Amino acid sequence: MSLQHTTSEREALWIIKGYEIFALLGENGLKVEKLSLEVGISKSSFYHYFADLEIFIERLMLHHLKMSKEIADKESLAVNINPGLINILLEHKTDLLFNRQLRINANRTHYKETLLKSDQIIGKGFVNLWLKDTKLQITQKQSENIFELALENFYLQINVDNINREWLEIYFENLKKITQSFEHPIVR
Repeated sequence: MSLQHTTSEREALWIIKGYEIFALLGENGLKVEKLSLEVGISKSSFYHYFADLEIFIERLMLHHLKMSKEIADKESLAVNINPGLINILLEHKTDLLFNRQLRINANRTHYKETLLKSDQIIGKGFVNLWLKDTKLQITQKQSENIFELALENFYLQINVDNINREWLEIYFENLKKITQSFEHPIVR
């Protein structure tokens, strides 16, 4: 039985598969012919919806911002990092890997702009959850600065193989230990 797709469903197939490929391989992995084979739709359909790869990538960036908002909405409902936030991150592995690709290629203006918007959408909720969960006695500004460093470190370390519960639990536990040292700095 063949499945008939509406225009929006077919367009969504291209975007979802392109998003996954970009998350794993970056822009270099986006080849229309390969995408066509992956989604099972002719290449001409790609050009019908997107005209060219640049427009397609722009749509991927918009999709990423939409997914960032979805993550932020879930973060706002989480009561703790483990298991609350960790469950959200596990559910959104592809989004994390997409964000990683944006960081790797942040020298490109459009990627950097999308990355900054995504970090703003997701970051505030994470910082608030993290402060609440760890009960750290540091200022909001200190927490934001630590978060910026931790975020950079997080994206340097993640890959398709290590985004799992065990790795995330260890990562957040180590982050907690490091940040606790800021509460009682050594006075010289």
